[in-house]
Amino acid sequence: MDTYTYRIGNKIYVNLTNRCSNDCEFCVRRTDAFKEIGLWLKHEPTAEEVINSFEDLDSAEEVVFCGYGEPMYRLDVMLEVAAYLKSKGKKTRVNTNGQAELIIGPGVPERLHGLIDTVNVSLNETSAKAYQDLCHSEFGEKAFYAMLDFAKACKQYVPRVVLSIVDVVGEESLEQAEEIAKALGVELRVRKYVK
Repeated sequence: MDTYTYRIGNKIYVNLTNRCSNDCEFCVRRTDAFKEIGLWLKHEPTAEEVINSFEDLDSAEEVVFCGYGEPMYRLDVMLEVAAYLKSKGKKTRVNTNGQAELIIGPGVPERLHGLIDTVNVSLNETSAKAYQDLCHSEFGEKAFYAMLDFAKACKQYVPRVVLSIVDVVGEESLEQAEEIAKALGVELRVRKYVK
């Protein structure tokens, strides 16, 4: 049976798709992490299926759109679920590779307004070439610039925008990531590599 929602601590995660425009070297899909949860989907859920799969929603501190794929591929479903969650007073976050406007087209940040509280964009590397070497985007090096533009645009519509980078990239890249986040006026989160 497909897993549409799962809990880690006091957060509920929503798994909408397996599709992703990246094939990152460090992706949890390449590891044994989360295998027991069963995140590979045979069927992409409707908003109603996701909503019906929530358990103990009242005790969740935050609901995060983050599964084995890029949630922006399912933007309409994600926003319908987010509207339901906001009606229940829940905080919402989306973890994304930031390539939504390459995947869907322009105007995505505006659509998040009032429905998503935090956008966490995976920076992953600090130059277009290094990003492509690590993330293997189907969009090539332009994915890096689109991701930065997306993070900057989200600042106008979403209360909190965070760039994240995995802690294995090295001290120099972490320092450069700090500079990029500062230039964009967003937070930086250094996240631990999960095996």
